[in-house]
Amino acid sequence: MQRKLLTPEGYQRLRNELNDLVRVERPEITKIVSWAASLGDRSENADYHYNKRKLREIDRRIRFLSKLFEVAQMVEYHPQQDGKVYFGAWVELENDDGEQVKFRIVGDEEIYGQAQHISLQAPIAKACLGKQVDDEVFVYTPMGKKTWYIIKIEYQRNEPKV
Repeated sequence: MQRKLLTPEGYQRLRNELNDLVRVERPEITKIVSWAASLGDRSENADYHYNKRKLREIDRRIRFLSKLFEVAQMVEYHPQQDGKVYFGAWVELENDDGEQVKFRIVGDEEIYGQAQHISLQAPIAKACLGKQVDDEVFVYTPMGKKTWYIIKIEYQRNEPKV
């Protein structure tokens, strides 16, 4: 696995997920599997088969997250980023038709379940990197070249905890 970039929020969310899987979900499912296995004949025991499958899915996700954290790099906001689009930025674009889109550029592992997050590898994210407000962004799509204009750039700053 190559180096994976994560925002501080994404890093914490995935770390919490791993913790929950290891400390809460896996022990609960293991108890259910043990109970279902103790009933005897497993060939037609739906509880056993369903929860055994769920346990394999949990173990797969635990392995994935554990390997991810071996190569994960948390990228925090730095004041030098202000005014330009970099990793972790919230970007608002507008096209000539007045259509607007807003998204946050994050790591590949952070986009799931987050409607306004896009991967750093997405064509529109790549086109925005290094640009500033009022710059044109050209995105090549199957329907041709699309032009967007950057109208706003924001960063989610992590205030120090006192």
